[in-house]
Amino acid sequence: MIKESTHRLERTGWLRAAVLGANDGIVSTASLIVGVASASGSEGSVVVAGVAGLVAGAMSMATGEYVSVHSQQDLEGAALDQERAELKADDEGEHQELAAIYVRRGLDATLASKVAEQLMAHDALGAHARDELGISKATRANPLQAALASACSFAAGGVLPLLVAIFAREHVIAYVACAALVSLAFLGGLAARMGGAKIVPGIARVVFWSALAMAVTAGVGRMFGATA
Repeated sequence: MIKESTHRLERTGWLRAAVLGANDGIVSTASLIVGVASASGSEGSVVVAGVAGLVAGAMSMATGEYVSVHSQQDLEGAALDQERAELKADDEGEHQELAAIYVRRGLDATLASKVAEQLMAHDALGAHARDELGISKATRANPLQAALASACSFAAGGVLPLLVAIFAREHVIAYVACAALVSLAFLGGLAARMGGAKIVPGIARVVFWSALAMAVTAGVGRMFGATA
């Protein structure tokens, strides 16, 4: 029995969308709450702003991700249609093209030709999609999956600073900022670990840029709040 292994690369599609959505949910909602609180907003306005930001952000993430990934899917579909037509029009030429790819990867010409012949006999379009176009089942775009992952993960991330803001009362800025940075550090480390990357740089990047985002938003809120 042949063992089929699963590699981390196969998770990159949904992992990227989920982590990006959660990070964005935390940063966006926390920054909005901190900005409104810095402008001396009332407790009610801070909570309303947080809820509105969470809902609007989740929908925006879902829409943007769907459109982006669907565009990628359209490009992949067009490339596959073109490859399908080329296979029909010039099968021998496509065989030579595939064999040349294997030669560049290190096979001798004779073996490369045999490999190309056998792969094309099994699944010609699949072989060209994978080795010529770089499209495989594991990495193909899935718009609905990406959109749903982004929306749900954004909402899940945004709930944390919102709940902290509801219970923090007069300490909203400090509590929300601390909770956001801690959760972002955890997510950054988790994403790095699942992706096989270095954990500390992953944590440092997300914490630094998120802290900067909240600081800038707080500064803007304080500036406008002072002049309101």
